[in-house]
Amino acid sequence: MRFSSMKKLLLAFIVVFPLFAVAQRITPEEYIQTYKDVAMREMREHKIPASITLAQGLLESGAGNSALAREAKNHFGIKCHKGWTGKTYYMDDDEKDECFRKYKNAEESFRDHSEFLCTRSRYASLFDLKITDYKGWARGLKAAGYATNPRYAQLLIDRIELYDLTKYDKIALGLMTDDNQLPEIAEEDELIELAYSPTIRSSFELVDMTKDKRFIYENNGVRFVFAKEGETPEGMAKEFGIKYNKFCEYNCLRHPDEVVFHSGDVVYLARLKNKNWKAKKHIVEQGETIRDIALQYAVKPEKLLKKNNLKKGAKLHKGQKLWLR
Repeated sequence: MRFSSMKKLLLAFIVVFPLFAVAQRITPEEYIQTYKDVAMREMREHKIPASITLAQGLLESGAGNSALAREAKNHFGIKCHKGWTGKTYYMDDDEKDECFRKYKNAEESFRDHSEFLCTRSRYASLFDLKITDYKGWARGLKAAGYATNPRYAQLLIDRIELYDLTKYDKIALGLMTDDNQLPEIAEEDELIELAYSPTIRSSFELVDMTKDKRFIYENNGVRFVFAKEGETPEGMAKEFGIKYNKFCEYNCLRHPDEVVFHSGDVVYLARLKNKNWKAKKHIVEQGETIRDIALQYAVKPEKLLKKNNLKKGAKLHKGQKLWLR
């Protein structure tokens, strides 16, 4: 009898132990390490900060421990909504027995989260923000109605700052490596060092990256890229989806059909500003033109002329002081 009782107890332990193993909770740190690469991949492909994706995953899924995450592989609390044709999972939420999307695996949930944000018009304004502006993204998600919790934005920001999630944005953008080291200097970074003074370089900020892994910077709040040798205005306008006449206007090109860019040339993707927000003045170097200076500081040439009481076609001389604002 004693042996039989011990045998039953042992069998019960064997049956129950796996259930304990399955029910073991995942820590936030383990969750981040598990899904950071997925979040960075989605950032590169869909332009959603990895820090935001990870913070939403942590919050919405309880770091992967919620019933919705475990049973439906749904890490972002996305409900079925009209048009969903995939599998479903029902549970109580704001209302009783609500329909949620069900996925094959967590990666499918991460991909659908990206597509959900990219294809819904109410989230469109988020993609006008800098990809490194995690606070703006968090507040924008709340304003667009992603969640009803009035503290939703702050809850995301708190997790991003607590777990230093912005480092995954930097890794995805190529600004640092996974072991927190600075990457080797890229060719275009060397071009910046050679072509620009420390004052101008300090105003550049890496803000995004195209699907083709082409870095997009900002100068005075205006987005730009560095041209590759032999590129043309027509080709670059087409690549970045900008109307040809607008592209030529942005880059002060009078005879664009005759222009061929050289490696390292700054090419703007948006309209230049009326003034520069960081630099107050510029000391003219030998041979510089109004266009040269305007493009250095992302200021419209006509505004630069007006601020300095100069007429169109005015000749500049070395050492001349030009006010930028």
